Amino acid sequence: MTFIDQFKQNFIEENRWKYILNGLGVTLRVTLFAVLIGIAIGFIVAIIRSTYEKTGKLKILNLLANIYLTVIRGTPVVVQLLIIYFVIFSSVRVDKIFVAIIAFGINSGAYVAEIIRSGIMSIDPGQMEAGRSLGFNYIQTMCYIIIPQAFKNVLPALGNEFIVLLKETSVAGYIALEDLTKGADIIRSQTYSPFVPLLSVAAIYLGIVMLLTFLLKKLERRLRSSER
Repeated sequence: MTFIDQFKQNFIEENRWKYILNGLGVTLRVTLFAVLIGIAIGFIVAIIRSTYEKTGKLKILNLLANIYLTVIRGTPVVVQLLIIYFVIFSSVRVDKIFVAIIAFGINSGAYVAEIIRSGIMSIDPGQMEAGRSLGFNYIQTMCYIIIPQAFKNVLPALGNEFIVLLKETSVAGYIALEDLTKGADIIRSQTYSPFVPLLSVAAIYLGIVMLLTFLLKKLERRLRSSER
């Protein structure tokens, strides 16, 4: 069977291309909202940990943050996904997309937290003193002086984390969520021809990652030019 015949069999016949299109939509939706949750959680945890390291305050919250980081970074994301779906939400009917967003958002938040924290701690302590000398309190100094500089420093690492998150969502099929990868697997199970659908999914992921990488590099150049 030629490549064209395989393409027709896997995508044209019975409109199987819809599995890929619908799966792509699910993957992008899960990734987008998981990123937003990850940023929110990561920012809060990073502020708690950096505040404790700088001032010694928020001891209890810092302990809880450390437990969260240890558990989330020490267990596989697919196990976390299964626990959230089959254990935490076992007694209620809940949208699988919602479960995936929560699971991947919580997982991403742990890594984003450490990225942001490292960026905050890399800023010269003199910057904090300069903010205080201008009459800013701790929160104002963090918001107006420390965090903007830290964000520029950690932008490449944050971009890499979001790219990793996009690829990690491919395990969402473990809870029978029809994402991009699951769509290709459904086609494969119907046609018994794995080459074309799986190669197509790999190409789609690659294309999205290349686009995100290009946009991140463009943003980095713009941020660098604004410093001059």
